[in-house]
Amino acid sequence: MPPEPMPPELTNGRPTQSRRLTTAANVQRSLRQCLSIAAELLYDHGHVLETITLPQRGLTRRELLTLNAVAPTWATCQQVLKDSQAATLNEHGRFVLTDLGRDLMFDMFGQGAADCA
Repeated sequence: MPPEPMPPELTNGRPTQSRRLTTAANVQRSLRQCLSIAAELLYDHGHVLETITLPQRGLTRRELLTLNAVAPTWATCQQVLKDSQAATLNEHGRFVLTDLGRDLMFDMFGQGAADCA
């Protein structure tokens, strides 16, 4: 029986263009998944999307701790969003989406979800 081929990500060669595109697609998929989870958790816990889409609002440290305590997936998504620069802390220390995060949220949920109206 011939050996199974090694997955491309485990080979020592330089990444090919198609592998780089796949990585970019996976990152975007992960971001979208985290934004979707974040939206669901926000609604489940009495928030609206504008809580994180408006730069002047955001989630306070206490609200983040509460979400972390009641929804373990929140911490993972929060970290993914921050690591990918889709979220940050605003000048008041509150968790908000960056332009990248807002653009993805807008693309996923429409104008009302990420509009600063």
